[in-house]
Amino acid sequence: MTDMHEQSDAADRCITAPAGIPGTGRAAAPWTGPGLDALRRRVQTVLVVSQILGGLGVATAVTLAAVLAEEIGGSEAVAGLASTSSVIGTALLSLPFAALMARRGRRVGLTVAYSVAAAGGLVVVAAATVANFPLLLAGMAAFGAGSSANLQARFAAADLAAPARRARSISTVVWATTIGAVLGPNIAAPAGRSVAGLGIPQAAGAFVWGTVVFVLAGLLVHLLLRPDPLLVARELAAREPEAPDARRADAAGEGRSLRAGLAAVAGSRSARTALVAIAGSHTVMVSVMVMTPVDLGAHGAGVQLIGLVISGHVTGMYAFSPVMGWLADRIGRFSVLLVAVALFACATALAGTADGAHLRSAAGLFLLGLGWSAGLVAGSALLTDSVPQPARAAVQGLSDLLMNACAGVGGALAGIVVAQAGYGWLNVGAAAVLVLVAGLTVLTLARRG
Repeated sequence: MTDMHEQSDAADRCITAPAGIPGTGRAAAPWTGPGLDALRRRVQTVLVVSQILGGLGVATAVTLAAVLAEEIGGSEAVAGLASTSSVIGTALLSLPFAALMARRGRRVGLTVAYSVAAAGGLVVVAAATVANFPLLLAGMAAFGAGSSANLQARFAAADLAAPARRARSISTVVWATTIGAVLGPNIAAPAGRSVAGLGIPQAAGAFVWGTVVFVLAGLLVHLLLRPDPLLVARELAAREPEAPDARRADAAGEGRSLRAGLAAVAGSRSARTALVAIAGSHTVMVSVMVMTPVDLGAHGAGVQLIGLVISGHVTGMYAFSPVMGWLADRIGRFSVLLVAVALFACATALAGTADGAHLRSAAGLFLLGLGWSAGLVAGSALLTDSVPQPARAAVQGLSDLLMNACAGVGGALAGIVVAQAGYGWLNVGAAAVLVLVAGLTVLTLARRG
């Protein structure tokens, strides 16, 4: 680890002023060691603030999405379709946004993502006003762009991070989501009251506020994320004394396509392991989490207790991510992925055998959040480490598509498993996914050694 820090410091000292930043139309600042450090701090500050806003926008609106869907659709059976549409939108929009970032940089990509989310919020409000359910689902799909932007922000934090601090940079941005995730549900009610008398259903008021928050996040990124961290990172990588053919391909844009991203993943065992770990972690977390309120309710838990259990789960997901980032940088990405597997195993064992023991369920859900945090942070850092710089944006978009698609399938199957076999068997199925993640992680680590 000391060698890694020394190499990173040496690389920073060797950086001289680049000729210019592609796509900015102006000469670059002198990115020497102190200049690069200042830019890193600026980028991280902007991303943290935008992540707080983005998390607030998502949490405020999604809190009442099911309620709004039930009001418009007229049935509890369709209440879950609103959140499902948002998850599908997040997955489907991940690749277009990643492609845009690959061509134009993080600033443009994140700005467009927040703009699409804001437009989706307006569509949801319009759908609520005219009671049009298909229009509501379309708006929710576009609203999912907010989650896509929040996910991509963690990779933007890694663009300029020194390799020895990459996981910590990612985890800091993930941690910032905690603030929005905690505040969002608490301002949903005032948001509803704020639209009283405007002809807008109260449940849609949260989407009015969510739209405003996404606009603010987009403006913040557009105005302050300058120079673009991804474009600066490419300029710095182009000056490294290696792979002149790769630099020519990047200059022509050939290394930034989805095809190049797929080729980069196919050529790296570590990248494939990272993708499986990220998708597996997200799938296990979503599958167990979405059915826990149902299981708690079946065992007599009230709404307040269910809310406390889920709050503890969210705290586990985000609040301890800096610890996971520090561990991933200190003991290694693979070690923390195995820690994630162990946390998930304990979580599924506790939750799956709770059988009405509410404290055990709460402990299981908290550990489930911790496992997700460890898997996402370490997996994201490993993925960034494992592919060439030009292909990273495309690979990162592929990662977000895969994790959300798998989680969507897992969440849908979770209800079927619980209905047919029970909540305990759902946790057994989740544990089976962990076997795949653990086996691939150990195998990759052994072959690297």
